[in-house]
Amino acid sequence: MDMSQDSDARFQAGLEIRREVLGKEHVDRSLANVDAFAAPLQRLVTEYCWGEVWGRPGLERKTRSMLNLAMLSALNRTHEFKLHVRGALQNGVTREEIQEVLLQVAIYCGVPASLESSRAAQEVFKELDAK
Repeated sequence: MDMSQDSDARFQAGLEIRREVLGKEHVDRSLANVDAFAAPLQRLVTEYCWGEVWGRPGLERKTRSMLNLAMLSALNRTHEFKLHVRGALQNGVTREEIQEVLLQVAIYCGVPASLESSRAAQEVFKELDAK
């Protein structure tokens, strides 16, 4: 079995999913700016995060998006959280459902994490509403 073919197929599948969720323009812009230092990490993320995990049939993308919002909020990863708010909306998560996720985050992960993510979500909503 040629593992490089499996890896390439997983990368291509991940790239497709990543573009569908986060937007082709964003992903292509991100990858165009990758240098030799960042390239291995981008490949790992695209292949395993997007190709292997997001590509599994066990959960719908909407569910995966809500899980990501909760985890990124708990980890206080605002930049990634904002990116995944956009992806969640693309995957059919409503603003009301994002609000519910953040209420649950407040109880299980702490109010400061939820407040920070709420502010970040509002910034994304304002940007989207301005378009």
